[in-house]
Amino acid sequence: MDIPRKDTAIFTTRVRTFFSGLVPLFVLAHFAHHLLTALPVPMLPFIRDDFGLSYTQAGLVVSAFSLAYGFGQLPAGWLADRIGARILITVGICGVALGGVLVGLSQTFVMMVVFLVLMGIAGGGYHPSASPLISASVKPENRGSALGFHLVGGSGSFFLAPLIAAGIASAWGWRGSFLGLAIPTAIFGVVFFVLLGRRIRAPVLQDDVVEEGSEQPALPNRWRRLVPFMALTVLTQAIVFSIVAFIPLFIVDQHGVSEGAAATYLAIIYSAGLWASPLGGYLSDRLGKVRVVLVVSLVSGPLIYLMNLASFGVGLGALLLVIGATMYVRMPASESFIIANTPERRRSTILGVYYFVGMEAGGILAPVMGYLIERFGFHTSFTAAGAAIVTVSVVCSFFLRGTRD
Repeated sequence: MDIPRKDTAIFTTRVRTFFSGLVPLFVLAHFAHHLLTALPVPMLPFIRDDFGLSYTQAGLVVSAFSLAYGFGQLPAGWLADRIGARILITVGICGVALGGVLVGLSQTFVMMVVFLVLMGIAGGGYHPSASPLISASVKPENRGSALGFHLVGGSGSFFLAPLIAAGIASAWGWRGSFLGLAIPTAIFGVVFFVLLGRRIRAPVLQDDVVEEGSEQPALPNRWRRLVPFMALTVLTQAIVFSIVAFIPLFIVDQHGVSEGAAATYLAIIYSAGLWASPLGGYLSDRLGKVRVVLVVSLVSGPLIYLMNLASFGVGLGALLLVIGATMYVRMPASESFIIANTPERRRSTILGVYYFVGMEAGGILAPVMGYLIERFGFHTSFTAAGAAIVTVSVVCSFFLRGTRD
C-alpha cells in the first residue's frame, strides 16, 4: 500500500528539522556535559574500596554531587533567563570538566566530596538553559520528539562513560577516569560556545505569548496542572535514582562480581536512553504527556521489586534495560509538559526549579536508602521503594484526572 504523499512530506520535514537545526548540536553538548556527571555511581565500588566506606557513606558520595548539582539548577535557570542560555550552557560543560580534574587530583575522602560538590554546582547551568532553546527551535507539536532526541546525548554518556571509566580505573584507578574524561569535555565546551554563537541569535522573548498550534491555559490553571504533575515526576524519579545509585554495590555484594563488571552492568540501564528517549518524546506528542508519565511511573514500582527476584545474567540485564527505558521515556514527556505550561520568558527558571527539586530529592534519598540497606538489607529496601513509587503514582493520578496536554 502506498504511503500518502502528505504523510511522507510531514515525516521528511520533521527529519530535516531535527538534523539541520540545533538538535544535533545539543545532542553532542549533552553527551559532553554528562561524561563526568555519569561517573560517581559506576565508580562508587572503586571509591568505597579506596576509602573503606560503609553503605551510608557511599550514599553520601552520591548525595554530595547530586545535591550540589540540583542546587546549581536553581540560580542557573534564573540567570539563563536574564544573561543568556549560551553562557550558562558553556559554564555547565566547562565547569564539570574543571570539577572532574579536581576530583581526580583529590587525595582524601573530604577533598573528593568537596570537589564533587563544586562539580555539581558548576554543572547546574546546562539543563534549564538547553531545553528552552531546543523547544524554541521546533514546532510545538514536535517538542517532545526534539527533547527526546536531545536526551540521546546524555544517555549515550551514561552508557559509554561507565564502560570507558571501568577500563581506565582498572589500569590507573578511579582518579584516572575523572582526569581522562575531563580533557575532551573541556575542549568541547570551548568549541560549543563558538558554534552556538554562530547558529543562534538571542531571541526576543515575550511573556505569555501563545505559540502557534498551542493552547496555553490561564495562570491559575497552569499551577493546578503543574504542581501535581511535577510532584509525580519528581518523586518517582527521585526514588528510582536512589535505587540506581546502589545497583553497582548491589551487584558486587549480592552476586559476587568485580567492581568493573558491576560498572559495565550499570551501563545497561543507560543504554535504554539511546532508543527510549526518542520513543518517549514521540509517544508524548501522540498520546499525551500526562498519560505517558503516569503509565511509566506505575510500572516502575513493580520493576524495582523484581530486582529482588532476578537472577544474575540475562534476567538481571533485561530487567535493568526495562528500568532504564521507564526512566528515559519519562524525561522528554516531563520536560515537554512543563515547557508547554510555562511562559516563555520564565521557562529556564521553572525548569531550574524542576531539576533542583528532583536532584535534591534524589540526593536526600540516596543516604536514606543506604541506611535502609544497612539496617534491613536490599530485599526489604527495594520492596519499600517499589511500594512508595506505586503509592505516589496513584495519589498524583487522582489530582491529574481530566488534565489535558
